[in-house]
This record gives sequence, structure tokens and C-alpha cells, in this order.
Amino acid sequence: MKLDLVAAYRWMRLTREVDEAIRTLWLTGQGVGGTFNQRGHEAISVGPALCLDEDDVVAPMHRDLGAYLVRGMTPHRLLAHQLGRATGPSGGRDANIHGCGDLDLGIIGFISHLPQSLPVAVGAAMAFKLRGEDRVAMTWTGDGGAVTGLFAESLNLAALDNAPVVIVVENNQYAYSTPIEQHSANPDIAARARALGVRAVDVDGNDVEAVHHASRKAVNRARNGGGPTVIVAETMRMLGHAIHDGFEYVPQGLLETWERRDPIDRVLARLHDEGVEQQRIDRIDADVATEIADALAFAHDSPWPDPATVTDGVWAGDA
Repeated sequence: MKLDLVAAYRWMRLTREVDEAIRTLWLTGQGVGGTFNQRGHEAISVGPALCLDEDDVVAPMHRDLGAYLVRGMTPHRLLAHQLGRATGPSGGRDANIHGCGDLDLGIIGFISHLPQSLPVAVGAAMAFKLRGEDRVAMTWTGDGGAVTGLFAESLNLAALDNAPVVIVVENNQYAYSTPIEQHSANPDIAARARALGVRAVDVDGNDVEAVHHASRKAVNRARNGGGPTVIVAETMRMLGHAIHDGFEYVPQGLLETWERRDPIDRVLARLHDEGVEQQRIDRIDADVATEIADALAFAHDSPWPDPATVTDGVWAGDA
């Protein structure tokens, strides 16, 4: 199925604008927790998420805001979450992307550190297979997460069970401040996945059509009994690891090179090539701006959580 580029553009634009709104809240002292910037990763989160059916599940990480939005997490809830309000997905118990799970939307909450969400997604996929359900699990991790023992163990188990899981590795060149050539003797992540018996492909992570095409094939393959796939998406993290990180360790020339490959600029160029009128694009941008303004108003007007509910949703076993 061919990607609807106009729809993809809207999701990517919404992702960036929600992300910028969250960043602004933090920089102006209004956010109550930390945050992670998504700039440069919009195609990697939106493209794969658009391949899934309603009953599938995702286990996104901290740079996959687009996946949350595509699955139905609204900007209103995300911005309320950043302000620590009761209307956020954690009810004010968390204030960054770690607390944004919602199983009613098929979103498994992000588990720090990487790749701790991976075995959970593999487990979900194994359960789908065991129960004979026509469902797929999808998760994301980074290049740093791909050199951990848990990555290898999870892929090995997924391959052994022929589990219907798709794993997107966001190779954004740095694991926090460590460049890939300093944390892996073999930077070919796809080759390492194949060595564990998992199909793996490399894609341009700043090209939403390429990412979507590879993801669509992987999802269809998983759904039809073909087992797991690893998609290695090459990209660049355009800001620091988290909001507090000035990323002075990244060479300016490298950032300038990747800025010229901005995923939103590239999809805009495709739309222009296909004859989509600028007026239509402007309407999308205006609608997104209105949605962000409404979401900010909702978040600011939302109540703080009731302190009496602080233990709600907290369980402990017997000593």
C-alpha cells in the first residue's frame, strides 16, 4: 500500500510542533520534568506506526513521539503530562515520555534504559502467536541499545519463536555522547541482527517513504508467519540526548550535513514534486498550530492531581 504523503506530512508536522511546545514549556520553566527532543526522528516514528492495525501494539522509546500520536495519544494529553496535570496519561505521576503508556491505545509505556522495552515487545508478540491472534508488536531502540546483551537475547528469542515483532533501530550516530565507532567494533547493526537469525534491512531514516515501505513489508511478513524483522534506520539526533544536554561533543559540520536532509523538508519537496498546492500545505500547518494552541490551553487549565490518589495504581507484593 502506497504511503499517503499528505497524511504523513501532517503527522510529522504535528510531531515536530508538539515536540517544540514541550521543549518551550521546559525552557520557560513551566514543565515539571525532563524531556527528550525528537527533531530529525519524525519519519522513523511516523512511518512505521502508520503500517499498523488497531489491534497491534507499540512499545516506543523516548524519541518516538510520532508513534504515540499516530496511535491516538493526543497533544492535549501529552502537554498536560509535561505540566504534571491529572489529565496526562500518568495522571501527574510522571512528567516525561517515560510515563506515556496507554494500553487502551495499544501503547506499552517506555521502559528506561535501552533496550528494556524490546523483551516486553517480543513477549507480547510471542503471546499473540501462542493465542493465535492476528496481531503484531513493534518497538524501537537506538544504536547504543543494539550493542547490549539484552538486544542479542531478545532477537535470539524472537527468532527461535518466529515471533511477529518488528524492531526499528534508530541509528542516530550517538549513544548519548558516545559515537557509534566508539561503542561497537562492528557498526553494521543489520549484519549483527542477521547473525542471530533475524531478517534485517537498512533504510534512510530521514525518508518517510523508505521507512514506511520497509516497515510495511516487515509488518506484513510478521502477520503472515514470517517472523521478526530488524529495520536499521540511519538518521541523526539534531539536539542533545535530553533537554539538559548541550551536545557540544557533536561536530557542527555533521549537524549541518544532516540538517540538509531534514525529514520534513524532504517530504515537503516530494509533495511539491507531486503537484500538491502550497495552499493545502498551509492549511495543514494552520490546523496543526490551532491544535497545539488548544492543547496548551487544555494543559494549563487542567487540574493538578489529587494528593489523596498518590498510591492509586501502585502495587506491592507480600513481604
